[in-house]
Amino acid sequence: MNENAKNMLRELPSVEEELRKMKNILLSNLIMIGETPAPTFCEADRAEMIIDRLSKGGLENCSTDEEGNALGILGGESRKRNILISANLDTVFDETNDHTITMKKDKVTGPGLSDNTIGLALLASLPNFLDHLEISFKSNIILMGAAKSLGRGNNKGLQFFLDNSGIPITAGICLEGVHLGRLSHSSIGMMRGEIECDVPKGYDWTRFGAVGAIDLLHKVISDIESIPLPSSPKTSVVLGSINAGHTFNEIARKGILRFEIRSESKEMVDQIHDRISDIVMETSIRAGTPVTLEKIAERSPGGIPFSHPLVRAAHGAMTALGIEPRSMPSSSELAVFIEKEIPAIVVGLTDGYNLNEQDEEMLINPLFKGAAQIIGVLKAIDGGFEHE
Repeated sequence: MNENAKNMLRELPSVEEELRKMKNILLSNLIMIGETPAPTFCEADRAEMIIDRLSKGGLENCSTDEEGNALGILGGESRKRNILISANLDTVFDETNDHTITMKKDKVTGPGLSDNTIGLALLASLPNFLDHLEISFKSNIILMGAAKSLGRGNNKGLQFFLDNSGIPITAGICLEGVHLGRLSHSSIGMMRGEIECDVPKGYDWTRFGAVGAIDLLHKVISDIESIPLPSSPKTSVVLGSINAGHTFNEIARKGILRFEIRSESKEMVDQIHDRISDIVMETSIRAGTPVTLEKIAERSPGGIPFSHPLVRAAHGAMTALGIEPRSMPSSSELAVFIEKEIPAIVVGLTDGYNLNEQDEEMLINPLFKGAAQIIGVLKAIDGGFEHE
């Protein structure tokens, strides 16, 4: 790390205090973005809003691409390197949800704040912050709201940009709403799937063992929970949600179980997936009704070591601000950077409660430490890494 970067780290507490003077800009962007619905594949309104904010912030080439990513470029002095800062545009809440954001003195409440209104609000505010601080860079800083990230989107927007933009990316920084201190530099192996049971109208309810969708999915869950999981490599199966039936007195004909396999080993993810596939096939044959498994998303394990300059820069920025770094693997868009052999990290911006609920709460005060750490990381890695 060069001497200028070291000086910047020492100045980060004062940067944090300066950013607090820009509170209204950050919170205004947060409300505008958060109250704009953006379920996966329907992010166009949010993308337009991000483009507008980046354009007014003086960035170059503010536009959307074929996959709906919203991006702008803060041109650097040398323009030899490109640092990509991304936050996902989409949210798990659809248009039918109430997207009202409630602001109080010390917190903000509403759906989708942590994933990822907070990240987008900082992304949209960053040009104003840098202008206020009179900070410039040698590298080009690319700010991007990534489309089609969650669920079935499977990080399609970021994947498309890295495959087709023609811009060689030196490093990536992924912004997540929570938690402040999060520092992810490796990705775990992961597979997300949906198991669907659809009992046909002409189903023979007199056959031996005939049951409805809820009973069938219960049997699948029981069999999945009986799969032996190793302690090394660390492996788990998360049963995320189940939807089935409509009322008290009718046997459920349709049901969906959503799950996620996580492991430090891709081979173990594949083995567990194959075992679950066998369970689904056996259940379907025994019941005489369609039970299917669909793979929704997949990630490969990997990453950069803690000793990498990007990780050390983030660690240094956090330490300078009194943030306790917490290293943890990620199953987010980090995996896309890893597949492209681009050094990248995921960083949390604040803390909150009731995560992924309609009444999610995010704390306002820590946000300015979260913003200051990003500026610190950028200054520390600006111009390239020490080992280049």
